[in-house]
Amino acid sequence: MPVPQRTAARLAGIVSLVFAVSCGSSPGAPSNGGSGSSGTNANTITITAAGVSPKTIQITIGSRVRFLNSDSRPHNMASDPHPEHTDCPEFDQVGFLSPGQARETGNLVTARTCGFHDHDNPDNAGLKGSVTIR
Repeated sequence: MPVPQRTAARLAGIVSLVFAVSCGSSPGAPSNGGSGSSGTNANTITITAAGVSPKTIQITIGSRVRFLNSDSRPHNMASDPHPEHTDCPEFDQVGFLSPGQARETGNLVTARTCGFHDHDNPDNAGLKGSVTIR
């Protein structure tokens, strides 16, 4: 196969893989072990061995945030501050996530910024972030 065709074939394979990974569940289907899906993954925070991504997001009032654990170990996501978790009680619905599990916060109905962290590893800066509700 000539070089340009090989490059195109590789690119097509990469695009297919990215699409397959990003479309892991159908809109409206319940999230794995969660309280159901709002039909959109735009507000998803993914947890990996490297930390959370994105670390900050902005959402509209009334939305939810979905946490997806793509790490090989469990995580226990909670609202700041540690250990009280009182800033945004809607985050309490996320809690303990086994590898591969996803769960959503409650509806975030107050304009504010909510910090979050892994309760079991509260000093790990890679597992901290914030959600701004506007």
